[in-house]
Order: sequence, then C-alpha cells, then structure tokens
Amino acid sequence: MSSGSLRVRAPKERVGALIGPDGRTKAAIERRLSVKLNIDGETGDIEVTSGPEGNPADMFRARDIATAIGRGFSPENAFRLLDEDTVLMVIDLRDFFGRSEADIERVKGRIIGERGKARRNLEELTGTRISLYGHTVALIGDVEHCDVAREAVYMFIKGSTHNSVYRFLQSKRSELKKREIEIWKTSPESEE
Repeated sequence: MSSGSLRVRAPKERVGALIGPDGRTKAAIERRLSVKLNIDGETGDIEVTSGPEGNPADMFRARDIATAIGRGFSPENAFRLLDEDTVLMVIDLRDFFGRSEADIERVKGRIIGERGKARRNLEELTGTRISLYGHTVALIGDVEHCDVAREAVYMFIKGSTHNSVYRFLQSKRSELKKREIEIWKTSPESEE
C-alpha cells in the first residue's frame, strides 16, 4: 500500500499541547496509529503521513486527534477518537455571526454558562465532551450523542433559553435510552 498524507492546521498556541511534554503526545499519536506527524511550530501546519504498513483510516483518525487538540481538547479527551465509534464535530460560529466577535463571545458565554454549569450540563446530558476555543465549538462523542449536542448548540445560537435547551436534552436523552434498551433486548447476546 502506498503512503498518503493529509494536512490540517492548528492554532499556533495549541502546537505545544499537540507535541506534549518532551514530545510524548505527538509520539503517542504516531505510535498508536502508525503515522508520522510533521508539525510546523511557526505556522501550526500539520502534515499527517501514513507509512507503508499504515491503515488510511488511521491517518484520518490522527488528523481528527490533531484537530481536536487544536480546538482546545486535552490530549486525553482527544484520544477518545481512537475508538472508531467516536467522532469529532466542529461548529464554526463565524458561519452564523460572520466576524462579529461580540456575538461569538456572547453565544460562547451562553454555552459555557455561569461558572461552566451549562457546558457541564450539556456534556452530562449528551455523553459528549465539549470544547469552546476561538470561534469554534467542538464536540467529541458517538454520532447520535454528538448530533443531539450539536442541535443544543444550534438552539443556543438561535437564542433559546437554557431551560428550553435542557428540556430538549432531557427528552432526547430519554429517547436515546429507550432506543438503547430496545437494541439491547433484541441483540443476540441478550438471548443467552
């Protein structure tokens, strides 16, 4: 299999977190995914290269981990992306507010809430991890839960109250739990 490469950019101030103390984070990504990361500390440009034995899917996973760390996640939370059922979703608030820093900061403040309460509630009710960094809101979790968290973020963007968002999240949480129970009941393992 031939090697390929992907490019991504991280904010310069997050390059240190991506490399990690004594290069340990970078080395862990390279080792776990059989990739090579070439990181330009001046520009934040990152090239992810797959070796001859590498799996192309691992290149995308490494890119997502680098992106997650660049979007403010700790390496520990970013490494959750090693699980193939876990995804990264990034919402760019500039898509909604253009370059209005005041509007972006206002919505980020609503998503975070007083002393981080709203963000903690979002994470707890959706089973996701959420990072607000720069002009983005990033989510890590399984697809269904990230979809629910993304919808909650959209509700905040549209001006919904915290109570409305929490009611929405509670109802979605109940729906997802019912669906998970039904799946468990119909799975072959449950019949043993």
